[in-house]
Amino acid sequence: MGRILAIDYGRKRSGIAVTDSLQVIATGLTTVPSGELVKFIADYIKTEPVELFVVGLPKQMNNQPSENMQYIKAFVTHLQRTIPDIPVQYYDERFTSVLAHQAMLDGGLKKKKRQDKALVDQISATIILQSYLESKRI
Repeated sequence: MGRILAIDYGRKRSGIAVTDSLQVIATGLTTVPSGELVKFIADYIKTEPVELFVVGLPKQMNNQPSENMQYIKAFVTHLQRTIPDIPVQYYDERFTSVLAHQAMLDGGLKKKKRQDKALVDQISATIILQSYLESKRI
């Protein structure tokens, strides 16, 4: 069984999380500049088996896609052209940044570390992936 790799895509940088090989636990992997993201993923799958990409789907409170969706669609198109053998699935990412900040607070991180946007993106990707995994277990 391959891993599932989740992406919290942003215009500047993107958080990445992966599952263990049994697809039970989501773990933050890293944060990558978005312009280098597809190359990073292509290099990663050379060393680790991945069977699915989960990409955060940005929605507004009224369930409409946010303005960031145009950038995410372009990224997903590029990803699918570069790595056509691994399917991509969108998953609702509403409130992940809020949940990431709360997790950082609950974890006792100092204010300086909580302001690290790259860490927030990585934690957000982990929350997206863990939520996706839990939705599949129901």
